[in-house]
Amino acid sequence: MPNTFFGLSISKSGLYASMGGITTTAHNISNTETNGYTRQVVEQEASSALRVNHTYGMVGSGVDVTGVVQIREEYYDVKYRSNNTLGGEYSTKQRYMAEVENYFNEIRLEGFTTTYNSLFDSIQELEKNPSSLTTRTQVTNFAQNLCEYINSLATSLDSIQRDINFEIKNQADRINSYAQQIASLTKQINTLEVNGGTANDLRDQRNVLVDELSTICNISVTENIVGQGVGINSYVIRIDGQTLVDTYEFNQLIAVPQDEKVNQLDVDGLYKLEWTSGQPFNSASAKLGGTLAALFELRDGNNNEAFRGKAEANYGDDIITLRSTNVNDVTKLNIAPEGVITVGHHKYEYTGFTVTQDDDGSYVYEFQLAEDVFVVSDYDETDAIIGRDVNYKGIPYYMAQLNEFVRTFSREFNKLHTSGEDLNAEKGLDFFNAADVVSGKDYVFGQSEEDAEDGIIFRSSAKELEEDDEVNYGSYYLLTAANFKVTSAIFDDPSKVAAASSIADGIENADVAQLLIRLKSDASLFRQGTAEGFFQTFVAEIGIDAAKAEQFAKNQENICATVTNQRLSVSGVDTEEETMNLIRYRFAYNLSSQAISIMNQMYDKLINYMGA
Repeated sequence: MPNTFFGLSISKSGLYASMGGITTTAHNISNTETNGYTRQVVEQEASSALRVNHTYGMVGSGVDVTGVVQIREEYYDVKYRSNNTLGGEYSTKQRYMAEVENYFNEIRLEGFTTTYNSLFDSIQELEKNPSSLTTRTQVTNFAQNLCEYINSLATSLDSIQRDINFEIKNQADRINSYAQQIASLTKQINTLEVNGGTANDLRDQRNVLVDELSTICNISVTENIVGQGVGINSYVIRIDGQTLVDTYEFNQLIAVPQDEKVNQLDVDGLYKLEWTSGQPFNSASAKLGGTLAALFELRDGNNNEAFRGKAEANYGDDIITLRSTNVNDVTKLNIAPEGVITVGHHKYEYTGFTVTQDDDGSYVYEFQLAEDVFVVSDYDETDAIIGRDVNYKGIPYYMAQLNEFVRTFSREFNKLHTSGEDLNAEKGLDFFNAADVVSGKDYVFGQSEEDAEDGIIFRSSAKELEEDDEVNYGSYYLLTAANFKVTSAIFDDPSKVAAASSIADGIENADVAQLLIRLKSDASLFRQGTAEGFFQTFVAEIGIDAAKAEQFAKNQENICATVTNQRLSVSGVDTEEETMNLIRYRFAYNLSSQAISIMNQMYDKLINYMGA
């Protein structure tokens, strides 16, 4: 038979269990608005029954609280983080595409259409009064306005690429910080739980960090028990198969400026990421995801238009020849003048290139390798590439479109202008131009006698000038949206504007001006039609891309909100439910108290009055 006072012990366990439930419920209620908090409940079970020497054999001994556990569903964690990764990617693209679209906003008064039309309006005035220096000055000024407008767009794109590049480093630093904090929290969690405790609130802090990390990139989380019943868990986080956190240890990312440029107009010092452990970081991985993947796509995206060709070279050569390339038009060539060419599985640093033509008119590129760099194998129509294909329309793609516009328009405008004579009866100069970064002199677009004899159409850089009066021959490859300008000699002296094919036919002759006016409506300039049509299509393309990014971001935001609600339905604190729990535990506590009170009366009779 059980002890006479056994009922008090049973009721006491009920009091403790109810009090544990009330304090846990109070903890839930107080953290209703705490970010990342997971609802906790008291787990309890009947205490081990006691065997008694009686007909009923066993008697209950009360209730035991086995622990305070979190109500959390791993399925929703995985679902939330995978959608969070997509949300980070789409929101980043939306933010930067909106910025790009803003720079190309045609609603602005000084947009392309206004500036472009003003140039041709001034040329029409020149046709009416070709002898007027005032009219010629207007032509050069409006032309320079167009150049400066294009320059400003190039500068804006350049600024966005710099911002994206800086944010890549910032995101890498955030990943490092999260990794360090997660490893530290894991150590604290294991230290508490190895002694039989439950570090629920620390686990919440760690989960918040993991959730934030999932916005930056796609991650996988694995938690396993190390030794059954010991209370130590391994906690591993991986990014694209590479270990970021391994329980108490963590890897770090470093941002390293690249020596070579992938695209002609890439800003200097674009970052690549590397692991401090020495493992390569694949920024082009389709599994990277999140904000980081979006930043790399925005910064490097070329719409899968990397430079490709078939390489020819012999072992030991210092020149690699490329044929059958995907670029046979100088206006569309945007590789860096110095960089790295990959042939097969080997990378070669080159310091420049020249371009000739095959009998069928296709370009043949000869890349001069850097000093002490030689071909390590024989190549015969071996696949070669400069840079890499990035399937996104990022800054390099938009910059390439601007380059194509200024090069094509300048080439056709210059072709007409150089066919005429200025007021001094001198042959017309190239009207649109760019200045050599070394000499500061404007280019003369064409071939030198030496290059013409060698069959060289153009080079990656202008020949170094030895004399001040030496002609600075260059190609339209050297003309970009960033350095697009009116030839200095023409801008300084408007009499050099060539309005007539021959000044001998009279000072009022303006047949070249008439041809320049027709250039505005020439639908054969671009595949989109006129120059204005090309630019309007280009701006519309940016608008479509920005709208698509916005729509994707909005849709993903709605999906993330739905998944968050599903997750909160399990792990979130419901104030109405917690109120009901308070009432339940209060009644349970009161009942245990009443049981103790009744037993107290019984024991009082037994002890104080039985012997009376």
